Amino acid sequence: MSDTQEEIAKAAILEKVMKGRQLTDLMLRCTILDHAGNIKSISGQFKRSDLCNEHRLNPRDLRKIDSRIPNLVPTILIRKGAVLINILHIRALVKADTVVLFDSYGSNDSRLHSVFLYHLEHNLKARSSGAPYEFRAIESILLSVLSALEAEMVFIRNLVGGLLAELEDDINHDKFKRLLHYSRRLVAFKNRAKLVQEVLEEVLEQDDDLDAMYLTDKKNGVLRNTHEHEELEVLLEFFSKQVEEIANEAENIEANVQSTQEIVELILDSNRNALLALDLKVSIGTMGIGTGALIAGLFGMNLKSHMEEMPYAFMAMSTLSSAVALFVAWAGLRRLAQIRKVGLSNPKRVQDLEVRPRIPLPLRRRSSNGWS
Repeated sequence: MSDTQEEIAKAAILEKVMKGRQLTDLMLRCTILDHAGNIKSISGQFKRSDLCNEHRLNPRDLRKIDSRIPNLVPTILIRKGAVLINILHIRALVKADTVVLFDSYGSNDSRLHSVFLYHLEHNLKARSSGAPYEFRAIESILLSVLSALEAEMVFIRNLVGGLLAELEDDINHDKFKRLLHYSRRLVAFKNRAKLVQEVLEEVLEQDDDLDAMYLTDKKNGVLRNTHEHEELEVLLEFFSKQVEEIANEAENIEANVQSTQEIVELILDSNRNALLALDLKVSIGTMGIGTGALIAGLFGMNLKSHMEEMPYAFMAMSTLSSAVALFVAWAGLRRLAQIRKVGLSNPKRVQDLEVRPRIPLPLRRRSSNGWS
């Protein structure tokens, strides 16, 4: 592609991007649930400025949960009177009496969002547990994240397990290529699970953040000790351990895939070596036959050797040519067998060590003047 074509392509892409940057980019689509767990608005359009003013947020806080901005790193931001959560498919704002879900409908995971929204609505309406409003919302969010990780883990495990079972019977290029693809997918999933675990561990290590997440008590003016957050800590630790188990299982499957790849590579190397050895054997046999043919060719020339009239000359030369051919082939194959022998130690070195004489060391004797 020439420079002019590159400039034209860049200009077209820039024009397309600028046309897409309308005022609607200042709007966010949200689903809002009230203090009773009822849905007030489904996929409503709200301005960024209105959301920031209503919930006392900074514009940079909403940048983390904007669905149009790719963000692979999960985050849990603790703000004054609110908790911003961005983990996998969940982008939510949790308050003491309100839950705002960003872009909950219309995404690729619409079914997953629908199940999450149903469970969240049911959990917020269930006040019999005695947990604060924000804790029930956070529990539903983390439960949805955990369910998504478990579902993907089961799917990848079935894919990898079936492919490894197929490789036990037959190894070909297509299956090895699929194994490489599944391995990359498994590594990406393991990294996502570890990032989720790290963000939970980060919150658990900060006592101030744990204390600030008691939004209902702060709203009601209840004074709390900074270290009294056992209920929330138990909740986060439970999900952290569950995510850690998923990450460990992914590591075990990854280790199994790597071991299988190494074994397959060893098998392919062994087959390649066997083919090379077969080629060498054929070459050695050809060399032996050529050596015998050389002798027969020398005596087959139209030159007088005074052996033309001997009655057993033909039989003798045929036997000699065959013997030379067999000897050359045998010597070559024997040398090839010696070269192909592979061991952890060099046999010649072992023989040298066994034959080498041992020189006894003189013993030191102790006298009255010391050691001599």
